[in-house]
Amino acid sequence: MLVAAAVCPCPPLLVPEVAAGAAPELDVARAACTDALGVLAASRPDLLVVVGPTAGAQAGEYPQGAPGSFRGFGVDAAVRLGVAAETEADTGVVGDGELPASLAVGAWLLERTGWADAPIEGLGVEETLAPERCAETGREIAARARRVALLVMGDASACRTLKAPGYLDERAAPFDAAIARALGSADVTALAALDTEQAHQLKASGRAPWQVLAGAAVGADLTGALLYDDAPYGVGYMVATWS
Repeated sequence: MLVAAAVCPCPPLLVPEVAAGAAPELDVARAACTDALGVLAASRPDLLVVVGPTAGAQAGEYPQGAPGSFRGFGVDAAVRLGVAAETEADTGVVGDGELPASLAVGAWLLERTGWADAPIEGLGVEETLAPERCAETGREIAARARRVALLVMGDASACRTLKAPGYLDERAAPFDAAIARALGSADVTALAALDTEQAHQLKASGRAPWQVLAGAAVGADLTGALLYDDAPYGVGYMVATWS
């Protein structure tokens, strides 16, 4: 069953080498992510599953040791999902052989905090996955071990300012505020009820992963805490813990 979850944003800009001169702007977000992963470690899980949004062929499961990189963002920095498997010749990685960006950021966060507390699995979730399938996926993940923890990667709207990737949309701020309330209070019902079409229009990549979390948390009686809520670059970034 699910015993803890950490929700973190997934912009590659979290990685200082990618952000370069802008790196200090996300120092507070990075610190909050570190605190959130500490909550996961304290839960002493038997299994950690990292869930992040993706598209197309990169959706699917990734084993411990799966490789990722930030070469697509102009930085020759490599990561692996947890401790590399003893045999790397056949990792079983789907898609193009590398972690999708959201899971690569998750792997970077885990490496940064020196995670060695439990086996790790990765799951790339199609951003358009229907809420019912998200809930079903969450329930299946929660049943994989006696004590399961989730690291849930995803961003809120990308339409908070005129310079945001999705330009300014007046619906973005209230949409993000509702998500922040749901994450901060571990409100499974509110997350499960997120409007799929509105999330798509506002470019909120975290919708499907958050609904996977909601499915996994049904009946778990967890308490939420919102550690970070801001919109640098016009994109909603949130960090929360459920434990």
